[in-house]
Amino acid sequence: MSANQKTLAKANEIHLVRLYDAPVEMVWDAWTDPAQAAQWWGPRGFTLTTHSKDLSVGGTWRYTMHGPDGTDYPNIATYHEIERHKKLVYDHGATEISPPLFRVTVFFSTVGKKTQMEMTMALATAEAAAETRKFIKQAGGEATWDRFAEYLAEQIEHKERFVINRSFAAPIEVMYDMWTKAEHFSQWLPPTGFTMSFIRADIRVGGSSFYKMTNGSSEHNVTMYGRAAYLEMNKPHRLVYTQQFCDEHENISRHPMAPIWPETMMSKVEFTAEDDNRTRVTVTWEPFGAVTAEELQAFMKERGGMTMGWTGSFDKLEAQLQTLLENK
Repeated sequence: MSANQKTLAKANEIHLVRLYDAPVEMVWDAWTDPAQAAQWWGPRGFTLTTHSKDLSVGGTWRYTMHGPDGTDYPNIATYHEIERHKKLVYDHGATEISPPLFRVTVFFSTVGKKTQMEMTMALATAEAAAETRKFIKQAGGEATWDRFAEYLAEQIEHKERFVINRSFAAPIEVMYDMWTKAEHFSQWLPPTGFTMSFIRADIRVGGSSFYKMTNGSSEHNVTMYGRAAYLEMNKPHRLVYTQQFCDEHENISRHPMAPIWPETMMSKVEFTAEDDNRTRVTVTWEPFGAVTAEELQAFMKERGGMTMGWTGSFDKLEAQLQTLLENK
């Protein structure tokens, strides 16, 4: 947690910190240019129409977010402070007939070759903040900042990625163990409704695992095999591994329900301590090795489904952590 975040931590506020692999000038421009914002602003499945934008103190950004179900969400943002490449303060959520929902303060700072974005959303009361947190989670609103990371990666590296973040109430060492000890992650990683068992679990750099997942249904049984190869393990900060679908003899195969899915995927997992008992997990998922245009297109189209899948796994991880920490 940064000094700014510690200073601003109040019950009526919602905090968000992200580290983007891009220079601050690019992050600022992608945030403030409405043409670029239209490529990433909003939860997955949402689109954006800007009606007007005046990036000046007292100026407004008038836009409408269009939900995947056809619902429109008009918004008038009014700017109060602007420090180029450093800070934005604005009111969010106003319409022509209703006042703003909250005030947003965003700090942009350079960290090496990367940019840290630190956001505070200040609401009228702690109760309003709790309700807004709930709404953001239900709407998938935090995916906005994951989409931002994907957009920047495409602009800089011309790579298509999937990014998802989640903050957990657990120390960083515990979170790292939940990802690197088979007895833990076999309980939460499988898709909802599936169980996972290991045929081999050699979890170390240069090692590999071979596992089985099944839904256990007598009518519509689905059994999948997979293997992972561990490329990097920097305890407790970073984990990198590749995954492939296999048959029961560990011969490479394809996803049983997605035959044009890329053969090999790479997962990069970053663990960031937000305080002594809270850790943010950032998962970056991308095709690895030789990938056809058709496979890449299949990957890009499934980002919404990936969000749902990872969210289900993260919900199980959250419940498992709660049980684990309560029993300590």
